[in-house]
Amino acid sequence: MGVDTILALYEQVYQSLKKDIIDGKYKTGDRIPSEKELSDAFQVSRITSKRALEELVEDGIVYRTQGKGTFVSENLDTKIGFVSKRTRKPLFGLIITNFHDSYSSKLISSIETASDEQCLIILKQTFGLPDKEEKVIKELLDFGVDGLLIYPAQAEHYSSEILKMVVDQFPMVLIDRSFKGVRATAISSDNVQAAKIGVDYLFELGHDQIGVLSPRTIETTTIEDRFDGIVEAYAERNAMVNRELWCTEIKSTLPLPEATSEQDIELIKKYLKKNPHVTALFALEYQIAELAKRAAQQIGLRVPEDISILCFDEPEHRLSSWTFTHLQQKEKEIGQLAVSKLLEMVNGEKEIEKVYLPADLIVGNSTCHVKKISALKNAE
Repeated sequence: MGVDTILALYEQVYQSLKKDIIDGKYKTGDRIPSEKELSDAFQVSRITSKRALEELVEDGIVYRTQGKGTFVSENLDTKIGFVSKRTRKPLFGLIITNFHDSYSSKLISSIETASDEQCLIILKQTFGLPDKEEKVIKELLDFGVDGLLIYPAQAEHYSSEILKMVVDQFPMVLIDRSFKGVRATAISSDNVQAAKIGVDYLFELGHDQIGVLSPRTIETTTIEDRFDGIVEAYAERNAMVNRELWCTEIKSTLPLPEATSEQDIELIKKYLKKNPHVTALFALEYQIAELAKRAAQQIGLRVPEDISILCFDEPEHRLSSWTFTHLQQKEKEIGQLAVSKLLEMVNGEKEIEKVYLPADLIVGNSTCHVKKISALKNAE
């Protein structure tokens, strides 16, 4: 079936009812099936059957009477003649925390590219606020989108609106997040394995005193998985994790910053002075790595000669040729898979999948073998 003839689920219900009316199965004044009856008959959600009826009403083919039902309109020949054949592209909502970090920018670009000639996208951002996320979901559902791509807000629990869509089997794909105990399709990086690769690489360079820098909000599955990967990497080497070396109070990189970059740089400087034995830093986000580099340089430490820095992701276009050693996520593949899976769901595919893509270790200029003497101790 060609792309232009792909119909959303509600469009399929719409076309089936319209054909039944044209063929005379339902005549002028006849009551047609209710939302629940259509939901059961076509094995779709109530949201889908409701949308199909709304489209028929909008086109004047049927009308609704409060408390009684939906009925076939009069003068159908005239009305149906003006109703164009419905072969429009599906309309999807893309809900993301913000547009500014490297990962989000690449993800948006990949989804937009993957959607070309297949679907239309409405883009909204939530700034990581659960209340904002719920509002945006409601707005997009009321507008009549055929499916949703959601990069969930940075909150510990999924929103009630997401749970409603799971129950109603509304086409939805979660990006970069998965919720335990919730049967929802999710596409993300294998953050556990990626973090293990990062820690193993630092171990191979001789670093055994590794500091970890993360945003203050660590309840998302993405950050939790990265911490799990770090712990697993230590366990596989029968090494003891020193959680005292975890700095989880970075606030300037949150979707809605709670501190300035300068404040976080001061925080990292204090952390480094307190832990002079640390020879490598694992920043769980690229922006945090940039802050760590500036903090180290301000107290006289060279990167990587005196302290190595490893992070997740890095922008593609940089003015300098100097790069961080980083774990590169496959945003292009994630975006393509998310769009492809949502199109399948809109067209009747009900299988729930959780797909985890591996990240690649890209060696840059920010890491080297550990030095025997800490330059920080000399600086003190």
